[in-house]
Formats: sequence, structure tokens, C-alpha cells
Amino acid sequence: MPADVRAQIPPDVVEIERALSRVAHLLSRARQHHQTAAEAGVPVDRAAVPILRLLAEAGPQRSGDIAARLAVEAPHVTRQVQRLEGAGYVERLPDPADRRAYRVRLTPAGREAVERVLDVGRQSILQALAGWDPAERAQLATLFDRMVDDFVRLAAERGILPR
Repeated sequence: MPADVRAQIPPDVVEIERALSRVAHLLSRARQHHQTAAEAGVPVDRAAVPILRLLAEAGPQRSGDIAARLAVEAPHVTRQVQRLEGAGYVERLPDPADRRAYRVRLTPAGREAVERVLDVGRQSILQALAGWDPAERAQLATLFDRMVDDFVRLAAERGILPR
């Protein structure tokens, strides 16, 4: 990026990017995942957690739809689904709209596993923000939701995520 364009970026945007980068790094570290998985008692790969979460939030999905929604390659999802199926966390069922296709859905064990992982992560957030007033946390949650919605919209406009 040319220096004159870089100079036009407001300092608050620079600070937001810096903070997001630091948070993303902290949350995506393998060591962090292993700690969370161990505390939750859920032995899954780091790459499997977004799939479990998506299925918990959106219900049964085709593998291709999972890949599109997570912006990853389909073979990646296929491998993870096979591992999750072997662990008893998901099952593949015929798609009622197309009997040649399959939908992936959580099993009761998978639902329990994802809830435990999310509980551990949420407890960590609560501990990290222990000094925050509940109103400050609520404001942060509102602003984060708004920011994520805007990021998703921009990614869809750029063709990075499906609309």
C-alpha cells in the first residue's frame, strides 16, 4: 500500500486491527486449543471445532455447504467429518432434498461435546473480563456483533464468503 494511502487510515482503525490480530493469534494457537479441549474433555482437532459449532448453530448441513460457510476447501471438511463421525460426534444422513447427497448432523454426544468446548471458552472470556462492569461487557458484545456482521457483509461482497 502506498504511503499516502496508508497515512489516510485513521489511528483508531490501526488500533482495532492490532487488537483483533492479537486476539486472533491468542485464540487460534494450538496450545490454546489443546488447553480448551483438555478442560472440556473433548479430544478433537482445532479444525473440527468450527464445524461442530456451525452444526450446533445451523443444524444439519451438506459438507459442501459447511465448506462454503466456513470458507475452507471441501476436502478439509470431508476429512474432519470422517474423524468426527468416527468419534461419534456427527452422523451422515441422506439429504431429503436429494437422496444422492448427505447431510451432516450432530449426534447427542456431538452436541454435548461442542457445548462443553464453548462453555470452557466462555468461562475463559468471563475470567479475562472479570474486572469489567456487566454494562461494559454488554456494550462490547453489541459492538462485536455489529463489527462481525459488517465483516461478513464485506467478505460476501468480495466473494470470500457466500451471501
